[in-house]
Amino acid sequence: MAPPVLDETHDPRRRSWVASACGHSEFPIQNLPFGIFSVAGDRQRPGVAIGDAILDLAGLQEAGQLDCFAQDALRGPCLNGLMEWPRDARSRLRRRLSELLSDEGQRGRVERSIIAAKNATMHNPAVIGDFTDFYAGIHHAENVGRLFRPDNPLLPNYKFVPIGYHGRASSVRPSGTPVTRPNGQRKLPDADTPVFGPSQRLDYELELGIWIGQGNRLGESIPIADAGNHIAGYCLLNDWSARDIQAWEYQPLGPFLAKNFMTTISPWVVTAEALSPFHLAQAARPAGDPKPLEYLWDAQDQAEGALAIELSVSILTEKMVQAGLAPWRLGHTEACALYWTVAQLVAHHTSNGCNLSSGDLLGTGTISAANETGYGSLLELTQGGSKPIQLPGDETRLFLQDGDEIILIATARAEGYVPIGFGSCRGKIQAAP
Repeated sequence: MAPPVLDETHDPRRRSWVASACGHSEFPIQNLPFGIFSVAGDRQRPGVAIGDAILDLAGLQEAGQLDCFAQDALRGPCLNGLMEWPRDARSRLRRRLSELLSDEGQRGRVERSIIAAKNATMHNPAVIGDFTDFYAGIHHAENVGRLFRPDNPLLPNYKFVPIGYHGRASSVRPSGTPVTRPNGQRKLPDADTPVFGPSQRLDYELELGIWIGQGNRLGESIPIADAGNHIAGYCLLNDWSARDIQAWEYQPLGPFLAKNFMTTISPWVVTAEALSPFHLAQAARPAGDPKPLEYLWDAQDQAEGALAIELSVSILTEKMVQAGLAPWRLGHTEACALYWTVAQLVAHHTSNGCNLSSGDLLGTGTISAANETGYGSLLELTQGGSKPIQLPGDETRLFLQDGDEIILIATARAEGYVPIGFGSCRGKIQAAP
């Protein structure tokens, strides 16, 4: 994979004249994630998060501050055009924005394009042509497999091939969109026939989302050494799962209606360039594990292909809201727990000639830690629904109830650099129709 590039935009000493971007903000000047927003029903347009504000890129373009960059990509209702830019072009834009937001002398010309984030509505950042979800979190795969195959939790292919399934792009929604409990077929273990109705085992999955930048032609593959040049950025992703529907339908073809009713993403695209300081070596495979096949192996990727990102998931029930309680953390894990790197996922996805396009979305699969304090789903925490978890106020849960809100957050951290956040990925469960 192409090595990460560090420049002045990552300098921890750089400060913005936007006061809220200094201190402990998720969106300091070292971050500068892109998103699509609107205000009071106005047109959707690109913006950059800075502290608790949004820099309106269309307004900045109209003010003549970004004349050297393609206008359409900075004014349209989606980020597909910007995602498709070559890596060096995105880096030039990042350096220009960092300059404008750190130079007090530019403040008068730029400040008029700053709006308060609280006044904005966020939208999906791109027109998502396709959505693929992987299964790259090995601890999650082992925990789930152990529920069904205690002596052999991983199937023989897991350590040779990045497992994934094609999801439904049409039901991907930004943080804050209500999650309607799905109806579907489910069959109890002691029943002769299935019934149709609301899922009783609704679950969340803690994941990272990967935004594709430049794509590849049909019939051509993306070599793993070049995969980094095809990644535009990252987000948080919650692949909501109806476990009872899934258990009945998944054989022989895998996930279907149990997954495609809703996927929630955080609306800000944390760019690959912003994450350059947060790369680290991929964890060595345990002794006895097979070396990846040649098309999945790259020494540079093994040296720098993992990401130093901390992730957590919390729940906020209706009773907790009424009692004035804060969200209760269910799990805390790290992205370096993934068995496969992002470059390996991209290389494998295209290895058969499958064409990826700008704005396509990939999910890593549930990222769980090795112990239960870092599990990324209720299926794991409750041991398949057999062990209730305790919440504040004498509440317990096996699976999600109507009114429950799930909140994902993440922070990239590395010594000597300013931590950067992803914003929240929230979804509240509402009753089935």
